[in-house]
Amino acid sequence: MTTSFHPPERTLMGPGPSDVNPRILEAMSRPTIGHLDPAFVGMMEEVKSMLQYAFQTSNALTMPVSAPGSAGMETCFTNLVEPGDKVIVCQNGVFGGRMKENVERCGGIAVMVETEWGRAVDIDAVEDALKANADAKIVAFVHAETSTGAQSDAKTLVELAHKHDCLTIVDAVTSLGGTPILVDEWGIDAIYSGTQKCLSCVPGLSPVSFGDRAIEVIQNRKTKVQSWFLDLNLVMGYWGSDGQRTYHHTAPVNTLYALHESLVLLQQEGLENAWQRHQHNHLALKAGLESMGLSLIVPEDERLPQLNAVSIPEGIDDAAVRLRLLNDYNLEIGAGLGPLGGKIWRIGLMGYASNSKNVMLCITALGSVLRDMGYEASLDDALDAAYRVLSR
Repeated sequence: MTTSFHPPERTLMGPGPSDVNPRILEAMSRPTIGHLDPAFVGMMEEVKSMLQYAFQTSNALTMPVSAPGSAGMETCFTNLVEPGDKVIVCQNGVFGGRMKENVERCGGIAVMVETEWGRAVDIDAVEDALKANADAKIVAFVHAETSTGAQSDAKTLVELAHKHDCLTIVDAVTSLGGTPILVDEWGIDAIYSGTQKCLSCVPGLSPVSFGDRAIEVIQNRKTKVQSWFLDLNLVMGYWGSDGQRTYHHTAPVNTLYALHESLVLLQQEGLENAWQRHQHNHLALKAGLESMGLSLIVPEDERLPQLNAVSIPEGIDDAAVRLRLLNDYNLEIGAGLGPLGGKIWRIGLMGYASNSKNVMLCITALGSVLRDMGYEASLDDALDAAYRVLSR
């Protein structure tokens, strides 16, 4: 007979999900109520307001989609792209490729701007593509590329798109709550994220925000949005701001409790403090890894603090190291994807997992496993280097 599932206790330092704050897990265990209950509707308004704070926006259409970050991506594309629309898609990793898939499934034309994996999106190449495609409608790019640890210059890319009368779609799945995202100041038209990374929440929701220009496009489409579930013309009736709710779908009630609690925690810490914490712990981890002779593949000024892409030393078995970390230390780190498979480890310092204890655990565990495999490194020196940064 099958018995209850009790997962092992892991420290999650991969590309996501990240460790969940115990307060958020407790919030999920609270009594389930109806998704049209007046008490729940009041909580929804608080979630919207706190998401506006997280995104740094006053956009009225700011809400969580009832599905993971990939659905947030699809929400943006299915609502804004119609058959025949030309979209400039910037790809510097896996998730730019998923944007291309979305454009094509909407019947749009994807004009690809390829940048080397591990680098920020090439601004000049985007400008060349815009000049060569004056009929482009949208520029889409990943702000924080989870597959490589590279962060692109969102502010400049949005300015460039607007200069050429294009809307922007921005992937902020790994950046929201961990590194600056200024939706209103930068003029981002549509943006999506996920709850399972720097928000320290469980997987399953995708915060999105749409500005006035994007909403105007959605409301004046020539064709129906191809997804009924993600059609914002319908969803807006449920997440509207007038307190009246039109039934659209059964919201994931307890998961929304979790998001509410995670956003309360973000407000209590302060957004800028959260950004600084992620940067501080990244610098400590970097110091320890470099002291062991390891290197990060992304140039320093293009590097994500919450996702560290580390080159695997020659002769070291990628999968064997990750399995040892999991079995011996209950520590999860991520493998490389695509052309970086077998070449990098992806070490996350996201949300609740971005703390000094995890920095020291990762250095200790990784250094010990590497030494067992014949890699020469001074673990004491690495820990000292990390501690010097953490103690500043």
